[in-house]
Amino acid sequence: MADTDQKLPIQMLNDRLLVRIGREDGERTSSGGILIPATAQMAKRLVWAEVVALGQNVRAAEVGDRVLFSPDDRYEVEVQGEDYIMLRERDLHAVAAKRIETSTGLYL
Repeated sequence: MADTDQKLPIQMLNDRLLVRIGREDGERTSSGGILIPATAQMAKRLVWAEVVALGQNVRAAEVGDRVLFSPDDRYEVEVQGEDYIMLRERDLHAVAAKRIETSTGLYL
């Protein structure tokens, strides 16, 4: 019988991305200084996350980039006790990275 505690390498397939939402992205502060907890629901609010792994067919993002997506389009997964989110490349709304040369006038 195989040892279930053995750690195995993971390869992302096709157009899938594995991202991590930073702990600081959960809570936010309003312009009036009110702390809004991560559990507060807002209609159609998009979320930023950091790419930690990607499949061989992903073209728009790289590991380390920050990507913008809808929380409705995600699947959560736990890897070695840490929570991640699995996305398809088509579910991304924007990519933020230093390597991107075109400018919209917006910066993170």
